[in-house]
Amino acid sequence: MAEESGSAQLVIENIGPGDRERLSVWARKLFFDWRGNASRPKLLFAVAAADVSSIVAAWPLSFLLRDAPFAPSWTSFAATTLLALLTVGVLHQQWSYSIPSLRRFVPQVFKVLVSLAAVALGISGFAFLFDQKTVAPREVAAWMEVSALLLCVVRSVAACSIDRLTRAGLLVRRTVIVGGGKDADDLIRALKSDPTNHMQILGIFDDRQDERVSGSCADIARLGRFENLADFCRVAGVDLLIVTVPARAEERLMQILRKLFTLQVDIRVSALNSKLRFATRTLSFIGRVPMLAMMDKPLSDWDRVVKNVEDRVLGTLLLLMAAPVMALVALAVRLDSKGPIFFRQKRYGFNNELIEVLKFRSMYVEQQDATGSKVVTRGDPRVTRVGRFIRRTSLDELPQLINVVKGQMSLVGPRPHATGSKAERDLFEDVVEGYFARHRVKPGVTGWAQINGWRGETDTREKLVRRVEHDLHYIDNWSVLFDLYIIALTPLSLATGKNAY
Repeated sequence: MAEESGSAQLVIENIGPGDRERLSVWARKLFFDWRGNASRPKLLFAVAAADVSSIVAAWPLSFLLRDAPFAPSWTSFAATTLLALLTVGVLHQQWSYSIPSLRRFVPQVFKVLVSLAAVALGISGFAFLFDQKTVAPREVAAWMEVSALLLCVVRSVAACSIDRLTRAGLLVRRTVIVGGGKDADDLIRALKSDPTNHMQILGIFDDRQDERVSGSCADIARLGRFENLADFCRVAGVDLLIVTVPARAEERLMQILRKLFTLQVDIRVSALNSKLRFATRTLSFIGRVPMLAMMDKPLSDWDRVVKNVEDRVLGTLLLLMAAPVMALVALAVRLDSKGPIFFRQKRYGFNNELIEVLKFRSMYVEQQDATGSKVVTRGDPRVTRVGRFIRRTSLDELPQLINVVKGQMSLVGPRPHATGSKAERDLFEDVVEGYFARHRVKPGVTGWAQINGWRGETDTREKLVRRVEHDLHYIDNWSVLFDLYIIALTPLSLATGKNAY
């Protein structure tokens, strides 16, 4: 963690004196991550929150500007909030909430006007169908005009802030080139010639010898071999990997991609010098450079905003609801055997980083297994009387709601495994190829594997393979509705499941 803090401090120190003064302490804590980079999800959430606040505030302001009487009520507040959320949803459908989109102010104004017009038409249609005459058309028109003005102000501030952060090097796509030689040389030259890319090329990873790498990229650091790439990406916060290995080198390309599959990054294969003619729809472009999209992050910036809000809001509510039950379990654990109420264990979390997961203690203190190297089985003598009950009902997992509220875990996701977990004497990562791909999202209190019967011990290879398959299916198909579906079925799964001891 010391290295991570040092990395963040180094980034902040590289900001110019003028920029450092303008970035206040509270803004750094609110909008920057631990590496010192501007957090895209936090910025997008701030814009969306400002949009909602602007539309809600536009209702009383429209009366004030017309010098008309205004009678505030909870009903009007709830209605304006609902319409504000609806407008944000329409803006989202127009890809308004992304950093590249927010950079361009004029297109954003057009999107704002279209979205508000759609909502206004919806209000008018609702009023007509249900014969609602409580709100006059001129009041709706005034409200929409003020809303449009305030939303444009929000986008102007957002565009200026994003531009300033980009110039300071705090809101760029941190990029690594995989593969050297002439292909990498040409790619770097093309990327640098386009000022709209907004990327920072950190360096090149290549397994070939120095003399086989083009020398005209002298200003780009060679960071190491492919075997060092995964660790570097996790520490440096890499956003994008561009592979320059020719498509004809299929076997070499597949070897590289297998290593990169577990990373929380976007992966593109450069088609700049390819002699193959791809259909335009199969390509994506970074500036003017054609790319083959091999893999995207499992959650986009906006999806991460939505999932974080879901976790914090629902997690807090569930924690409050579970508090009486947790108090009774804590008392039972304390009375049943000597030792602490909670069991703290290091487990793999998001991006393969270690987190401390909380559980109610279910074993005798002197027989606890901190690494999870020995699987708990039916009738295990290490488990206390209370421990058997809370493990079978999963009540021992309730303290992980605290991990959710702290942001270390999610309500739904792949279950976190202990560092020494084994299946048939082999570590999990040695049993399933690409095992660490399940760590591309935060671990969850419950998950798709758990409600499908793959809960409890994973003492065989078959059980582990099936669990990982379900975890990867969840990651590839995530949605809010999918999360709510899993949460709703979890109590039923706990009532009918028989695999937890």
